[in-house]
Amino acid sequence: MARVEIRNVSLNYHTLAGEVRAVEDISLTIEDQEFVAIVGQSGCGKSTLLSLISGLLRPTRGSVFIDQEEVQGPCRRVGYMLQNDYLFEWRTILDNALLGLEIRREKTPEAVAEVKAMLKAYGLGGFEQYYPAQLSGGMRQRVALIRTLATGPDVLLLDEPFSALDYQNRLAVGEEVVKILRERRKTVIMVTHDIPEAVSMANRVVVMTPRPGRIRSIHRIKMCDEGLTPLQTRERPQFREYFTTIWKELNRDD
Repeated sequence: MARVEIRNVSLNYHTLAGEVRAVEDISLTIEDQEFVAIVGQSGCGKSTLLSLISGLLRPTRGSVFIDQEEVQGPCRRVGYMLQNDYLFEWRTILDNALLGLEIRREKTPEAVAEVKAMLKAYGLGGFEQYYPAQLSGGMRQRVALIRTLATGPDVLLLDEPFSALDYQNRLAVGEEVVKILRERRKTVIMVTHDIPEAVSMANRVVVMTPRPGRIRSIHRIKMCDEGLTPLQTRERPQFREYFTTIWKELNRDD
């Protein structure tokens, strides 16, 4: 079943120098519980595409649908996890994780209990009353993910969520995130510059052209379809083949 449909979407925006085409004529369907990674050069419109899906931006042409309903503005069924964790340093870990529920006025005893259960299940039990400065970068990202999941989104948008972490932490947190999202049966769209990250985590990798961003190619990653973890995927011989193919496409001149 199609969870997200992007139909012939283009976006132009205006600067002092004139009109700029950010993305052009993009069509893409994401199935329920699918993990799709979008890669492309800087400035090709990857993050713009996430903003269009979330309803933060409206397309100049075309439409975005979630569960066959056109996105007309910010959508409650979409969770958006940004590059930085944006935890409030003066709030405890538990209070940070509950922030989205507070904003929506959905902080019920049952919701609080669910967030506490997620913190415990994902390695943060006992840290509820700590503050962000007392946690590692990987732990902070898990708090940010739990805060996003707490509001119950059907679709999760990840905008380079691991780029602030060192290489070892990126691998470890990526492994944990995939496990969490599979357990919770989420549909995920992730933007990244990191080809190995995309290939190891996603069911499909979408390659975009330089601006104006168009879809150049789409690759189905068979190892992820088999349910392998990101680290297991990196160990397969096909991993290098996918990497080389996608790298060459990203560096084409046309």
